[in-house]
Amino acid sequence: MDRSPPPFFKQGPSANARLVFFSMLALTLLIVDAKANALSALRQGVATVLFPVQRVLLVPRDLVSASADSVQDVITLRTENSKLKREEVANASTLLRIEQLDAENRELRRLVGLRDRLVVNSIMAQVLYEARDPFIRRLVLDKGSQEGVLAGQPVIDADGVVGQVTRVFPISSEVTVVNDQALTIPVQIARNNVRAIAFGGGPKGFLELRYLASNADVKLGDLVTTSGLDGLYPAGLPVGKIVSVDNKNTGNFLPATVEPLGGLRRSQALAIVMVDKSRLPPPPLPAEDISAGRKKRAGKE
Repeated sequence: MDRSPPPFFKQGPSANARLVFFSMLALTLLIVDAKANALSALRQGVATVLFPVQRVLLVPRDLVSASADSVQDVITLRTENSKLKREEVANASTLLRIEQLDAENRELRRLVGLRDRLVVNSIMAQVLYEARDPFIRRLVLDKGSQEGVLAGQPVIDADGVVGQVTRVFPISSEVTVVNDQALTIPVQIARNNVRAIAFGGGPKGFLELRYLASNADVKLGDLVTTSGLDGLYPAGLPVGKIVSVDNKNTGNFLPATVEPLGGLRRSQALAIVMVDKSRLPPPPLPAEDISAGRKKRAGKE
């Protein structure tokens, strides 16, 4: 069966002839353009007409590229943010450590200055820890009998009296702080040298100033210092400041409350005053010994 198109559709040159013609035309145009640059205006016009179409066709590519850049920027920013946060934490820790060392340095300089002003010998000690029992006010130091520490020796810091050594071990010692109920200190008002005795165990960790004459000249804010009459604490060491006076009391003595100045919960470096053993009185009993004695007496009764 003949499948060739009917004669009606066989118009014009054949496909091969058209291929040869257009090939020759293309070569001719290339040669003419290369020699005379005659088609540059045509190319520019075509490029101008097709530029909007080209831009529209490139929109998907630009969107994909912009999205990729945005994702990369977000990843980079998150990475840099995490790095900056780590550096900030490290810098904060370093700054905190520097501030802590600076505070300790100032405290040590003040304590060394206080030691230089004392006429008695003293040794430096570091606070190891504080007793966890809220009813027992004690500190444990890193100096003991090997360094010559004895029970009954006073303990001070740059601000004033901290307490008294009550127990001594070979490489450590236990200090009962000044506001413990077992401790008493002979004191005087710095302004007028009025003498009294400061007792620990007052409210809110304060001291009670007892045996003041009812007409004693005592004012709020007066500085209370050691009197030195006991031969134990050097005279003139700050003990605290008077924060309340009961002027309405009708008894023989004038009650007053003293806020301790010593860094009972702040100082890490303390000085133990090396008082001679012959001058030491019996140290105050630790709180657990006092409790045991009370239980024993109650059992006998």
